[in-house]
Amino acid sequence: MSYKIYLKKNEEKRIVGGHSWVYANEVAKIEGKDKNGSLAEVYSYDGRFIGKGYVNHASKILVRIFIRGNETDNEQLYLDRIKQANNYRLKLGYNNCYRMVFAEADNLPALIIDRYGDVLVIQCLSLGIDLRKEMICNCLVKLFSPNGIYERSDVAVRKKEGLPEIKQVLYGKIPEYCRIEENSLKMLVDVKNGQKTGYFLDQKENRFTARKYCYGNVLDCFCNSGGFSLNAATVADEVTACDISALALSNVQANAELNGFSNIKTLQGDVFEMLRSFKKQKKLFDTVILDPPAFCKTADEIKDAYRGYKDINLTAMKIIKSGGFLITCSCSHYMSATLFEKMLIEAARESGRCIRSVEIKTQAPDHPSLLCAEETQYLKFFVLQII
Repeated sequence: MSYKIYLKKNEEKRIVGGHSWVYANEVAKIEGKDKNGSLAEVYSYDGRFIGKGYVNHASKILVRIFIRGNETDNEQLYLDRIKQANNYRLKLGYNNCYRMVFAEADNLPALIIDRYGDVLVIQCLSLGIDLRKEMICNCLVKLFSPNGIYERSDVAVRKKEGLPEIKQVLYGKIPEYCRIEENSLKMLVDVKNGQKTGYFLDQKENRFTARKYCYGNVLDCFCNSGGFSLNAATVADEVTACDISALALSNVQANAELNGFSNIKTLQGDVFEMLRSFKKQKKLFDTVILDPPAFCKTADEIKDAYRGYKDINLTAMKIIKSGGFLITCSCSHYMSATLFEKMLIEAARESGRCIRSVEIKTQAPDHPSLLCAEETQYLKFFVLQII
């Protein structure tokens, strides 16, 4: 008999509103018995059916609901949902590199699928999805006939599901680098070792936007494989790409050569220290780009993250020429847009510079967010001018 999970009084409101997560502490009682990762039915306290999702007693998120009617989690459901998600991206004009499935936002909680040309990369972030990745791969082969499918489930959140981190080939062949096109630029993406699933697809539109503000000498901090650096190089005189990773800077150089750019130089080191060094040297830039990795991955880390964001932004504000721009980002949903803006206001006040907000954006449309689930809205992108 499958699990029947009954919520405490009034705990169904958020879930009926579209959120998919049912936390263990919201549950009044559980009837039936089945395996972890099986499909469970969820009911309100008074017995009203709410939906079905995969259950995992090892996780604080007991159930992730993705079925609200009579459907079952067979191959046809996955075929339909993945095709629908992909069609949405195609209508927006994506065709070469994009996020094909964005978990909860595409009604497939804990499943990420990214496209890099003829290679698909998936992340399985829950036990239920992990148990069905063979079926999911079969769906992807039927729908898209990719050259290869690679799994990048090497993320810490899997530990909360009782799962190990893993990277592996699931289908076909995976090249050392996948060649993609972004904003008319050629890029080599390392899906096996690059950040996330190989590249930060969520900043595509923002990287193009950055071109408007990049001229003269540009400093790109936490540059990774050079997405912002390459876009800046289309208009800037010189771009200095900084990162602590030698592999990342090697990828920047390879991508610069691929596009015939000779105005990008790389600098390896701790970005916090390099920013302070530039300040000490009184070296100024026309534009500084800050696109760091998430400084906080749990709510407990917010205070430390706030200090880290303020540190780099305050220092950056001091090394930008009058009239120049600071392009600054945060990809942690725990650092809310309101909190991030508060940090920028404090940094601006302490910098002694007069600073105005020019443009505010968020993640690309292939990473849509649910209004009922703040966790899906995570990326902040601010353009500030130092006047």
